[in-house]
Amino acid sequence: MFQAIPLSLGQLSVWHDIRDLPPARRHEPNNAAVWTLPPDTGVHQVRGALGTLARRHPSLRTRYDLTDPDAPRQLPADEAATAVLDQVEADPGDPGQADAVAAELAARPFDLGSEHGWRARLLTRGDTARALVFVKHHIVADAWAQELLRVQLSQALAGTAPAPTAEAPAPGPAELAAEQFSEAGLGRQAAALRHWERLHTDTPRTALPHRPADRGTALQATLRSAPALAAARVLADRAGVSVACVVLAAYARSVARLCADGRAEPEALTVQLMSANRFTPRWKGLVTSMNQWAPALLPLPPATNLVGLARAAHWSSLTAFRHGMHDVTAVARLRDRAAAPEPTCAYNFVALPEGAAAAAAGTGPEPGDRSPALRWETPFTTIGPRCYARADDIDGVLSVRLTVRDLGRDQVAALLWDLHARLLTEGKTA
Repeated sequence: MFQAIPLSLGQLSVWHDIRDLPPARRHEPNNAAVWTLPPDTGVHQVRGALGTLARRHPSLRTRYDLTDPDAPRQLPADEAATAVLDQVEADPGDPGQADAVAAELAARPFDLGSEHGWRARLLTRGDTARALVFVKHHIVADAWAQELLRVQLSQALAGTAPAPTAEAPAPGPAELAAEQFSEAGLGRQAAALRHWERLHTDTPRTALPHRPADRGTALQATLRSAPALAAARVLADRAGVSVACVVLAAYARSVARLCADGRAEPEALTVQLMSANRFTPRWKGLVTSMNQWAPALLPLPPATNLVGLARAAHWSSLTAFRHGMHDVTAVARLRDRAAAPEPTCAYNFVALPEGAAAAAAGTGPEPGDRSPALRWETPFTTIGPRCYARADDIDGVLSVRLTVRDLGRDQVAALLWDLHARLLTEGKTA
């Protein structure tokens, strides 16, 4: 008989976002990655490496009891470490084959009660594995954990994985949940709830515009720019903060301009920040979903430049991240009681675990033109905030992907290009 275990707070956040999805949208928590493999990698090597990862990380062997949506539970990790891996012959004349396979696998929802929340397919040529398509449900792994899996797969294939030790097995999400619901963990949850309550009291009543013609729309666009990253680095050096804080400051200012809609811009915004919650060594290498939204109140005095705004964003972010682990159901009840508005926008600057860049070297497409460009995309998912910017600074290029609902194409483009112009203009004068 299985003994069910409470979900960790990160898993609970995922469940909170997906529990009421209609059947047609139950694939949206899935994420697909295509990992190009080193030359001459054998199919058996990949199978063995995936089996090693499954044995190492309990999240890859966990199923869930979701029969009571108000009390979801995780089941103890299955003892058997099976790596289900099918394969398809690679077509050298079809450069889009891997992406098509990824789209197919990601479009199939997972039954988290009966199957583990990941699947993989190998593209082969004879007995040689050319690429691995890896698809996982967000409750299994967040972006950090997915990159960690890619690093460890690369190490296993190269024979550079750390040697096994006699230490206890790596902790899994069940151990994380036990800590979070211990006496000390419940104390931290209470402190986080007090932070949310204070923020609800101070939340400005600032909202994105609503135009009748845009209702029901879902848009996504990605701005990529090497010059913007160079400017952000200059500003970050001057402010003494991270590039993430500089881009957050520019994003908040651009959102405030959109909210003003020709009137005076708001002097503060409430922004949901994505907290990785991996701030202690014990949990930094945990494969599960630990991300949670943490609200930050960002001051936006009209005369303050990006250097000043980035410094303010730094301190607001630290306060938010201190309270990044919280019970989303308790927060939802608090927001309902306070009749608090939703945060105006959301922001996530993606960080990668150590070794991720090396694992990815030579495995992706050519970077191509690094000059500023805006690319429109079809959003795979619209779960989450109405205006969500996901940024990173990989390979010397700043990338900002904006996913929105109920906003127009002109508004999306204006917001992204305004962010870009602010970085370049102030980066030149910094």
